[in-house]
Amino acid sequence: FYWSGDSRQPRSQEEPPALFRQARVLECRMDSILSVFGSYVNWDVKSLLLFTAVFILTADYIKNRRPGSFPPGPRAFPIVGNLFTVDYNRTHESLTQVTDVKKIDHSKCHRLTNGTLAERYGDVYSLRMGQTWIVVLNRFDVLKEALVDQGDVLADRPNLPLLQDISQGLGVIFSNGKIWKQQRRFALSTLKHFGFGKKSLKPVILEEFSYCAKEFKSHKGKPFDPHLILNNAVSNIICSLVFGHRFEYGDEKFMELMSLPLFCNTFIIIYLKCLWLYLCTYRSSVKDFIRVEVKEHKHNWDPSDNRDYIDCYLSEIQMNKGQADDTFDEENLVVCVFDLFLAGSETTSTTLRWAFLYMVKYPEIQAKVQAEIDKVVGTSRQPSMEDRADLPYTDAVIHEIQRMSNIVPLSLPHVTTRDIRLGGYTIPKGVTIIPNLTSVLFDKNEWETPDAFNPGHFLNPEGKFVKRAAFIPFSAGKRVCLGENLARMELFLFFTSLMQHFTFSMPAGVKPVMDFRFGITLSPLPYEVCLTSR
Repeated sequence: FYWSGDSRQPRSQEEPPALFRQARVLECRMDSILSVFGSYVNWDVKSLLLFTAVFILTADYIKNRRPGSFPPGPRAFPIVGNLFTVDYNRTHESLTQVTDVKKIDHSKCHRLTNGTLAERYGDVYSLRMGQTWIVVLNRFDVLKEALVDQGDVLADRPNLPLLQDISQGLGVIFSNGKIWKQQRRFALSTLKHFGFGKKSLKPVILEEFSYCAKEFKSHKGKPFDPHLILNNAVSNIICSLVFGHRFEYGDEKFMELMSLPLFCNTFIIIYLKCLWLYLCTYRSSVKDFIRVEVKEHKHNWDPSDNRDYIDCYLSEIQMNKGQADDTFDEENLVVCVFDLFLAGSETTSTTLRWAFLYMVKYPEIQAKVQAEIDKVVGTSRQPSMEDRADLPYTDAVIHEIQRMSNIVPLSLPHVTTRDIRLGGYTIPKGVTIIPNLTSVLFDKNEWETPDAFNPGHFLNPEGKFVKRAAFIPFSAGKRVCLGENLARMELFLFFTSLMQHFTFSMPAGVKPVMDFRFGITLSPLPYEVCLTSR
């Protein structure tokens, strides 16, 4: 037969015309039936897709709608929530201000506190990131009420996949419950025994400064990037406490670890993937490095003579063996050392890099600091912690550097372990809490000139140093930074020693750039500086 579009010839030239007509009628009827059936199928698929979309959106709304007693916040998009309303290169600003951060002249104002989300929704507000609710806390009084007054309820970290990949629930930074309590208590007591935050640590810091100063002098006043040298110097101090020895700056493995970038910034999906891949790589490299040290310690270990943190931990493993609540083992030792290594180096070295920038930006402040140090310490001896009381202006400058540099702007996340009343709202168990330290360090109600570099924030009318309650760069409460005492000592001794020996300036024709790069810490953009021996 002939069919529509068929190129075949009839089987025989004698086939009757009536048969062709019947075939054409049958063909038309089939086309009509297929057309009606196709329209029905298309309509059914569209209906199914529409129903599915409506069902998902309705379920998302019912599941994620804010209860009446829950903190308010900006309207969330279906499914993704507020995920794409945050600038992940300036996350702390996105969570603090409601204006368009891209229209802000950051060269004129390093941080802003006007037009905040808190002014629209209150000091306690909520955001939905995908399917997860977070509550952001702003202002000193609110953070104090949460982290100090109700610290027991907020002592845990959220069970986030990224954090679990880093720590596996071990260590002292991201662990919870019994593991965290035992490991933090042991770390504090052991490091205190070895001079953590005490006067006995002074020789270790000043000795490391001498190696650092030698590296600085080798550049002979020419421009150089101080990042790696500062990382090496600060990391060696925690290495002395944890490993019992320092490393030469030229040590190949040590340099490889110190030169790894600690930041990753780009569009959110790429950002999270890159950060995760980087942290896994960094964690693996550092852990291998630590395991070599643990192996060497075990080989030379004398339980009667504990030389450092690792020796003490090995003794603790032996003492707790067989106990039901024992959390001490070699894997936990490796993660604890990793935590101490990371927390004890990056934040302090980053603060010192900000210090270099602020000194070159404000040469009159640099000169005033040097004059005070020359008067009190002179040039014939090294500074000591005893000098701090007699160096109020220098101490005020160090604190103002910490305030303005805002190293950990959002602290680390907490999670509610039971329902909690905060700021007049009820926050259920299991909600992630973000303490917005930026809102405290740049609060116009706490600081006379919050957006300006002003050492006077920490001086009384008589010129004496005064520490402000709202100065909480290390956070507060039970999860306050484990290395606060060490960091404060390092910053004072390093900064005063640097000001005693060097004058800082930018290369000819170059102005300091005070913008930042958001990552694990808030770090300055890479720069070069000139150090001239005094």
